[in-house]
Amino acid sequence: MVVDPVRLRERMVREQIQARGVTDSRVLEAMSTLPRHIFVEEALANKAYSDSPLPIGEGQTISQPYIVALMSELLEIEPGMKVLEIGTGSGYQAAVLGKMGAEVYTVERIKKLFHAARKRFMDMRMFSVKLKLDDGTMGWPEEAPYDRIIVTAGGPEIPKPLVDQLADPGRMLIPVGESRRNQTLVLIEKRDGEVIRTDKGSVAFVDLVGSHGW
Repeated sequence: MVVDPVRLRERMVREQIQARGVTDSRVLEAMSTLPRHIFVEEALANKAYSDSPLPIGEGQTISQPYIVALMSELLEIEPGMKVLEIGTGSGYQAAVLGKMGAEVYTVERIKKLFHAARKRFMDMRMFSVKLKLDDGTMGWPEEAPYDRIIVTAGGPEIPKPLVDQLADPGRMLIPVGESRRNQTLVLIEKRDGEVIRTDKGSVAFVDLVGSHGW
């Protein structure tokens, strides 16, 4: 049981997100209203709004609130956009994007996390999020192209299938690094057939596992 989750959410957004420069009103609104504590195990619910990632089982984590906010803002989401997420995890990032008005297609490779996330979305009646159990590094080609792609795990390279499935114009965010747990957040923009890469700083994500990952 979380004591006063509304107050904790407001404080999280004010002190962890706005204070670090995130200004996108859709991001702030989504993270102010979404009950983050239901996306973690009950034993960790009181830590759900803390300024850190948390374990969600199977060696995976729910990202630090600021990282979720930063990546959501960098995507520049507009309502109605089609977004592919690689690495559903607990489902929190997908839920934020759904709250922002996106149509989200999210892929998870770990069966237990996939089923838990699917149940959360059903319980929340969040029908704007579709889930698939598969190798995320291959994307979700049947539903391509995507206006935006977000990858919530770090790999040694940018998977070609994901670049191929990105619309033109389109934006993709992915942590990339030669060493595990230490990556650079990379923004990929596709414009008029060109693919432009911009580094957005150091991050630390769990491993991107699959045919085009570790």
